[in-house]
Amino acid sequence: MKKAHCAVDYAFQRIGGKYKARILWVLRDGFLRYGELKRAVVGITPKMLTQTLKELEADELIGRKVYLEVPPKVEYSLTDTGKELIPFIGQMKSWGEKQMSTN
Repeated sequence: MKKAHCAVDYAFQRIGGKYKARILWVLRDGFLRYGELKRAVVGITPKMLTQTLKELEADELIGRKVYLEVPPKVEYSLTDTGKELIPFIGQMKSWGEKQMSTN
């Protein structure tokens, strides 16, 4: 990650982009498997979902739990740091809904 110039820049480096906030939002209620995330985040390609999940995990915003069974089972969930973002994402969602209804 490149050096942030201010706290806002830093925050958007971690959660910016087309899909990161959407993935965090759909994980707000608990664990989801890869296929469930793929269905919940409309329009994301498998490659982009995998890449974004890796970035969110590297930033310690989500956790990945692997179950040793056949076929392999992997669940994703928010970390405590990721959970801290949910109220802010909710506020952005409300703002976006208001703006969309007036345009």
